[in-house]
Amino acid sequence: MEMLQYAGFGYAMANAPDNIKKIAKYQAESNNDSGVLNIIDKIIKREPPFV
Repeated sequence: MEMLQYAGFGYAMANAPDNIKKIAKYQAESNNDSGVLNIIDKIIKREPPFV
């Protein structure tokens, strides 16, 4: 939780607990749906990383 608050660019997975989602600035797809990979791919392609 501290890292998400400090980072300013933190993501919570769609299946994360609600208290984590409230802290994270952005939300990624579930880890079951390759959420982290999808965000990294968008960042590399310079696409908006917002989900």
